[in-house]
Amino acid sequence: MSDQNQTPPQFDATFRQRFAELVRWRRDVRRFRSDWVSPELIEQLLALASHAPSVGFCQPWRFVLVESPERRAAIIENFKRANQAALAGYAGERRALYASLKLEGLTQAPVHLVVCADEGAATGHRLGRATMPETLRYSVVAAIQTFWLAARAEGLGVGWVSILDPAAVCRELELPPDWSLIAYLCVGWPQEEHDDPELERHGWETRLDQTVIKPLRR
Repeated sequence: MSDQNQTPPQFDATFRQRFAELVRWRRDVRRFRSDWVSPELIEQLLALASHAPSVGFCQPWRFVLVESPERRAAIIENFKRANQAALAGYAGERRALYASLKLEGLTQAPVHLVVCADEGAATGHRLGRATMPETLRYSVVAAIQTFWLAARAEGLGVGWVSILDPAAVCRELELPPDWSLIAYLCVGWPQEEHDDPELERHGWETRLDQTVIKPLRR
């Protein structure tokens, strides 16, 4: 390891503008084409994701490709059960709107990717986790966001399926007992492109104005 300072890359105004566009166009995609996605491209994106920050440099993310038709079918049934339970929690117009939403792309996406946190990870020697152990899982979320932006830059869409029973997913995929499910991602080429979230477009929620930073009162 060199002790000498290295010259960092310079990101000009054009790059910064394009990066802002990338962030705005990162969407939770729910409608995919069935076109094949190169395994080499997925490997390239996962390599970039592994450069995400992690508490104590523990690098706790674990990526699993779900390719078996039987395992995918089990996940789809898992979603259906969880989705019906979620629907029962709404009433009136909100229930009707929920029922009209497309909330997953499990049957269309050519790539299914599970992202887990290795709760027993010895790397990092538990640095930074004594007082905030949840930062291990936050580190995995940072890797997911890095993967998501990298995928968007390649024209790929990513959908995060959270309407699942996580314990059942871990059983169905026979994951190690120390791994906790953080995300089930659908990955593929989008059927359509939008710069606004689908849930905003269909009236489920509006974007909050988070541009004003409020000072703490003394």
